[in-house]
Amino acid sequence: MPLFFRKRKPSDDSKKRLEYQLCLSKEAGADDILDISNCELPEVPATAFSICKVLQKKVFILHGNELRSLVPKGCSISCLATLKVLDLHENKLTSLPDEIGQLKTLQVLNLEKNHIKALPDSIGNLRLLQTLNVKKNSLTQLPATLGHMSSLRTLDLSENSVKELPTALANIRTLECLTLDAAEMSFPPASVCSGGTEVIQRFLCTELGVEYCPPSQYLLPVLESDGCAQTEDCVDGLEVAWQSKFQDYEKRKEQKQQEKLEFERRLGEDQRHHTELFLLNNSHKEDILQSVRQEQERLEQGVSQQQRALDVERKRMLGQVRLAENSITGRISCLLLENKRQRKTTEFLQALEEDRIRMEQLTSITQDEADSLRKREVAAAMQKMLSEGYSMRLLQEACETRRQSLVTETCRSMETLDRKFDQVLSLQQLDKSKAIAQILQEEEMQKAAFQALQLQKDSMHGYIRKQIRLIEAELMQLTRLEVKRRDLDAENLQEELSDQRSALTDLLQELFKQKDQREVELRQVLAEMELKSESNQQNYWMIQYQRLLDSKPLSLRMQEAGVERELVILLCKLSAQHYLPVIAHHRISCESLRHMTAADLSKLGICEVGLQKSLLNWAKEHISPPPKGACQAEEESAGPSVPSAPAFTLSPPESPAPYDLAMTPVPSPDDSAGASECVVCMEMEPHTIFLPCGHVCCCQVCSEVLQTCPLCRSDIEQRIRLYRN
Repeated sequence: MPLFFRKRKPSDDSKKRLEYQLCLSKEAGADDILDISNCELPEVPATAFSICKVLQKKVFILHGNELRSLVPKGCSISCLATLKVLDLHENKLTSLPDEIGQLKTLQVLNLEKNHIKALPDSIGNLRLLQTLNVKKNSLTQLPATLGHMSSLRTLDLSENSVKELPTALANIRTLECLTLDAAEMSFPPASVCSGGTEVIQRFLCTELGVEYCPPSQYLLPVLESDGCAQTEDCVDGLEVAWQSKFQDYEKRKEQKQQEKLEFERRLGEDQRHHTELFLLNNSHKEDILQSVRQEQERLEQGVSQQQRALDVERKRMLGQVRLAENSITGRISCLLLENKRQRKTTEFLQALEEDRIRMEQLTSITQDEADSLRKREVAAAMQKMLSEGYSMRLLQEACETRRQSLVTETCRSMETLDRKFDQVLSLQQLDKSKAIAQILQEEEMQKAAFQALQLQKDSMHGYIRKQIRLIEAELMQLTRLEVKRRDLDAENLQEELSDQRSALTDLLQELFKQKDQREVELRQVLAEMELKSESNQQNYWMIQYQRLLDSKPLSLRMQEAGVERELVILLCKLSAQHYLPVIAHHRISCESLRHMTAADLSKLGICEVGLQKSLLNWAKEHISPPPKGACQAEEESAGPSVPSAPAFTLSPPESPAPYDLAMTPVPSPDDSAGASECVVCMEMEPHTIFLPCGHVCCCQVCSEVLQTCPLCRSDIEQRIRLYRN
């Protein structure tokens, strides 16, 4: 299991698409949609939040990315307060922020194909939400606050782990379509869930003790409160569907504008009052824009001066830019407050118009003279209003152009700062990826080294290999003796040799089985160790190494016992007892330490600089007495050398062997070299054992085409190749 996850970098095409969509949304006359889908984004850029806040976007499309969180660091979800549609399907979200309930105007929320485990309780504050799609997620239960959604019409819970529905869903009177996995439901039962939305709602109403009413009785007030022209439910979040729906929305908006113009023609005096208020509001706006422009000019001068400064003063420049951004956001909030006040005036005018219509319906003046006089007055008022409206439109367009220029300049400055931060983050990401690659490579090397070390240190495995080598040498020797004795027709010896060969072949087969079984056991041990390492990956190899040191074989203990006592005491003083097996394995003594350097110690595995210096200084200062028998060794150096040990010695492990072997002494490879040759080609030495007869009489090339043994003519069931050191 890797320690870190590598972050996938977005491709060049996705970066170009992101930049194009962000620039397109900032242009003058852009619609209310911000689409940054299929850009391979690991997180939402902060510029997108600022665009949604400043330009008051209605639709935010983010599907087809790799998002793990909705709100980036340093941003607030309140920037998305004007959204009506939020599309987040096909991402990697595991949870939603608790502040999701602040999106009061949200109508469509698409969370399909994510990894969300639970919905926050604040989702019940989305009173205008009509469509909620959580298909293909990891939900196990639903919050009871879903019952507070008074406008919810479509709810998709399919392909999740939800088995129980909260009874509070009965409070959603406008629910028309409820999709879920009926076969896996426990409450309501599967029979009820398979009956459809109406049957489920009736069941929940009876459980809650509430009378059921069809959704058609509650949909009309919901649609009227939403302006009687809501967009239809979003199904897949496709761009073509969104465009068609928003075109319909623009057409309805134009119709409303025409109705508003007709309404303004009918109201002369109220319109004049409104124009006066609007002029005052525009003058106030011009003052605010002038102050913003002055502030922007001051910021540009400060930025130009800071760009000429040294790298040491960059932190101070960033602080000033942040303060300037805070002031700009404050002034933008003031503009938003002014817009809200203007909306209140329009609402007040609409209320007046409704009162006037009621009065007209009550009085119903039908006199022709009054109608003619009213027509003349209306015509004069229309002409005057058109002239005033044209002048007002010119002023409004000038203000809009100034505001757009200021917004574009602020966005450009924010983009330059974002690019600088992205460069710093990319450099940090490169360093992090290099470190991760190095750690993974070291982990694989440690794992391979530990596996090889375990195979080497396993006493039973080594003992079986020694037995196999001895038996192979015995079989080869017996085959050579049989070939030599074949010409002498020594039948008795031949029978004894055949008996010994059969016994040795049986023993060899059994040892091979034990060897394979031991290797399977070692693999199982390694598999268990890897499974245990998932819970504690960091300390796993240190723990296994400590266990390996605790279960040291007898040979290593004997080597450690042979290390000089003063050297052991020095290692204990330096708290370096874990290097004792290394020193014992390489048979390092005080005399050898005098001739070693720090580089030699680092090659052996002792890489601590302080420990290296302490060992070398101790070796130079310490003068050990000559060992016993040193003088005798010097005197006998001129005499004959000590005879070498036999070529093969049987050293059984700590546990007793399952059987005893009585073998003749085996000659060394140097003595037996050239003693026999392949009975087929007469050129190469035999390297293959035939089973079950046990003859070693052919080389590897000749043995591949044989089906029977050339000596005893018995069928060959298995071939074993001999490896000589």
